[in-house]
Amino acid sequence: MRHPAAPARNLFALVLSGLFSIAAMAQTPSQEASQPALTSSQVLLQTWNDIGRKLVAMAEDFPEDKYDFKPTPAQRSFAEQLLHVAGSSDLFTDVANGQKPVDDEERAHYPGKASVVAYLKQSFEKGAAVIRTKGDAGLAKIVVDSESGRRIPLASLAWELVEHSGEHYGQLAVYYRVAGLVPPESRPRK
Repeated sequence: MRHPAAPARNLFALVLSGLFSIAAMAQTPSQEASQPALTSSQVLLQTWNDIGRKLVAMAEDFPEDKYDFKPTPAQRSFAEQLLHVAGSSDLFTDVANGQKPVDDEERAHYPGKASVVAYLKQSFEKGAAVIRTKGDAGLAKIVVDSESGRRIPLASLAWELVEHSGEHYGQLAVYYRVAGLVPPESRPRK
């Protein structure tokens, strides 16, 4: 069963203010004058794509013979973590499209590394397409969170899933280390 992170309005506000602060600090005075400010949906899209990129890089990089690796028996396997993230991203897409979310993240449905990677990529691509299509106005519309039953702006659901994906990214970084590997983002840049 999917379980997006519990709602945290303060966290949402903190993340947004942090992103805007980072963007503001990174610009030089000449850049500020020549580049329009990003809209909230553009910031969301960049963040959605960034966590998706990191997770897909892990999915593509982790050895297939370790895809069923679990640091402890009680935890999900590496593949199950990725499938859970993909399923949660699909939850956002389904809700955004007015569809009843479908829970199809069982490992048996995605037996090989290639099928897990493809599903993960597809889930983030579909979410990104929804964010682009909806834009600020569409993301402000109120939806019902299929798991909590709360009525929230669609953007809030998307941010919850970005945060949720980040949590699983952190878990998977530990899987790498326990398996004696270095996560792609932690390797020296060439």
